[in-house]
Amino acid sequence: MSEWLEIQGNVVIITGGSSGIGAAIVKAQLENGAIVYNADLKNGSEIHENYHFIETDVTDQEKVKNVVDKVIQDQGKIDVLINNAGINLPRMLVDFRGEGPQYQMNETDLNKMFDINLKGPVWFSQEVAKHQIKNSKGIIINISSEAGQEGSEGQSIYAATKAALIGFTRSWAKELGKHNIRVVAIAPGILEETGLRTPAYEEALAYTRNTTVDGLNGDYSKSIPIGRVGQLKEVADLVAYLSSDRSSYVTGTTINISGGKSRG
Repeated sequence: MSEWLEIQGNVVIITGGSSGIGAAIVKAQLENGAIVYNADLKNGSEIHENYHFIETDVTDQEKVKNVVDKVIQDQGKIDVLINNAGINLPRMLVDFRGEGPQYQMNETDLNKMFDINLKGPVWFSQEVAKHQIKNSKGIIINISSEAGQEGSEGQSIYAATKAALIGFTRSWAKELGKHNIRVVAIAPGILEETGLRTPAYEEALAYTRNTTVDGLNGDYSKSIPIGRVGQLKEVADLVAYLSSDRSSYVTGTTINISGGKSRG
């Protein structure tokens, strides 16, 4: 794959690359010869000569600038930015049962999700694009979600942020296309479980959907035409393709990767 994609030597920044989808993307990029900088709060388990970790709060504009400056200082360029860092706190508009007020939308949770899921991509894209414009080349990949295309019961804040990310993708592609910079998003559907799906998350989501934790985990083969949940590697492989010039005419769009569950 590395010879076909020809992304060896690409300098890549990925946010939130220490776990979940992000970790799978990091692994795939490294396997294809890219030089990867992971901007996350905590380091993951990846060990590779081309792997670099920079502790980063994506909501802090000054810290984001420092990360980008560091990568430019080290490598002289940034070929690809992957905006992956995100957070999902299941919250409902109205706690109609009156038993879980902590699961009703509030300003603290609203601000936290908007700060991480939207401000993070804005600050990173802004700083990286400045350098990509100078080089007249670059790629920005935004990790959205099927929820941003379809909506999601009990996860409307998350869905709204992911929908906004799709809007940013379309608009930035139009702004940056003249500088030979492509901007594209992907929208993963239901994927294999990771450590990010904590008991607290399950409890919150179950409450917002008026069901039990056991009731959340149905037979996905009935709702996914391909008959199974997606693998993290499948998402990472799509990102690797979009990171390459093999996808040189793909920009301003969001690619749905959900096994046919939705069409985007």
